[in-house]
Parts: sequence; C-alpha cells; structure tokens
Amino acid sequence: MKTLTVFTPTYNRAYCLSKCYESLKRQSSKDFIWLIIDDGSTDNTAELVGKWILEESIEITYIKQENQGMHGAHNTAYENINTELNVCIDSDDYMPDDAIEKILNFWGRYGSAKVSGLIGLDSDKNGQIIGTKLPKELKESTLFDLYNKYAVKGDKKIVYRTELIKKYPYPLFKGENYVGLAYKYYKLDQEYPLLLMNEILCIVEYLPDGSSMNMYKQYKKNPNGFAFYRKELMKLPYTSTSFKFKQAIHYVSSSILANNKNFIREAPSKLLILLAYPLGLILYVLVILKTKAT
Repeated sequence: MKTLTVFTPTYNRAYCLSKCYESLKRQSSKDFIWLIIDDGSTDNTAELVGKWILEESIEITYIKQENQGMHGAHNTAYENINTELNVCIDSDDYMPDDAIEKILNFWGRYGSAKVSGLIGLDSDKNGQIIGTKLPKELKESTLFDLYNKYAVKGDKKIVYRTELIKKYPYPLFKGENYVGLAYKYYKLDQEYPLLLMNEILCIVEYLPDGSSMNMYKQYKKNPNGFAFYRKELMKLPYTSTSFKFKQAIHYVSSSILANNKNFIREAPSKLLILLAYPLGLILYVLVILKTKAT
C-alpha cells in the first residue's frame, strides 16, 4: 500500500487541472495515490482524467459526486482514503517536484502517533512564501497557536494522519455548499500538535473563480454553514474571550441571514451573543449591501 494520498477536490477546473497532474507525474517519489473528487463538474473533467488513468504514469482514483461544495468533497475524500497520510492539493495548485519525497522523508524521521501530522509552506509560482515562514524555534505546534500565538500568516499546507482526519465530518446543509474547513483542523488541535516543516510543499494560484475570492457571496449563500462554523469556534476550550467575541459577531450575522429565530438559544454563550448582537447586525447589513447586485 502507498503511504500518502494526494486528494484534489475539483469543480469545472478541467482548464487548469493538468498543471497539478503534470507536477505529480514529475514527483521524485511515486509512493502516493492521486484521489480526484469531482464535485459535480459539467465540463470535460471526466474525459480528461480518464485519459490520464489510461496513461498509467501515476496511480489515480476518480470519484464523481453531485455538487456539495468543498467541505462535501473533503468528506468524500476522507471516506475513501486508506493510506497512512493525506494532503489536499487544490485543483488550481501544484507541487514542487520533490515535495512528496520531502514529506515522506520528514515523516519517516520525525513522525509518530503523538502528532496529528505535519505542516509545511505554500508559495507563489515565483517561489515567494505565502505569508510568513513557520517559527524556526518550534518543532511542533497546534494550527491555532501558529496563527494566534506565534503570528504566522498566510495559507499553509497540512499533511494529516488519515486515521485522525476521518473524525469530525463536515455537516451538509440543504441548498448550501460551504462550511469552514478549519472546523475539523481546530478539533484535531485538541488532541495532538503538528510537526513543523519549513519547506515549500505546494505552489498556489488564487484564481478569480476560487472560493477565497468570493467570500461575501459565500457568506450570503451559505448562512447555515457559516453559523455552524462560528458556533463551533466559540466552543473551542483553548481560545480567548476576544476570539470568541469575534466569532459571536459572525454567528449573529449568519444566523440573521439564515432566518434562524432560535440562534440565541442554540449559542454556547447567550451573554456573549447578546453583547455581540449590535455588531453582528451591522455585519449583516454590510453583507447585504456588498452582495446587493448578486
């Protein structure tokens, strides 16, 4: 059995998916499976992947499902991964030629059942690190502490142990297709830290049709998913009151968008929600104004 699964959720990305494929073909280590979760594409993704499977350059598993959004594609991926480790490489991203070799060598040297996996760096196509590097003085940390205690910035690439990442599936809300992926990651933070690996594992390109470029629209179209995400973040035991208050503001706004009349009763802290309500109402109005034309 292979050691690593590289999984790629994709939706109508046939025009750019080949860049990811070519990078995986060039990998210096072939100890991986490429799992493609086609989240309801209507372009020629299926035909394209079919040709790649016939080439037999790398091992590919292709699964097509009805559109469920990124988190739904992640759910399907985790249900079908059987390797020790897994990493998500988005359809518009790709890997340096030695990335998988570096991951497996690092894990073979430092990996254990005492950590949830490892975290490395993303860069742009010019080799510029996205955000900041990881703290050199640390060997391991939770994801939450990296961003909130050590002031790490920018997207990073996480390689998780599969037996752990299968926990905490994302909920699906009818008519919606977004739940914050970090919900699962912060849950795992409560169990184990991540190993820190200051190596570039992924080269990213933020395309105009990517979810990170359309957050106001996402916010309006997926209020139940956003409210769930913010409510779960308020429950985290290792966060500050100020962090929880920020989540409460977003929870109020999303709950109003979702027309949920019971959101105060359902909140983990009713007092916090009452305090956050005025700012949540302002955020709600801002979202409505920002998306008025959509």
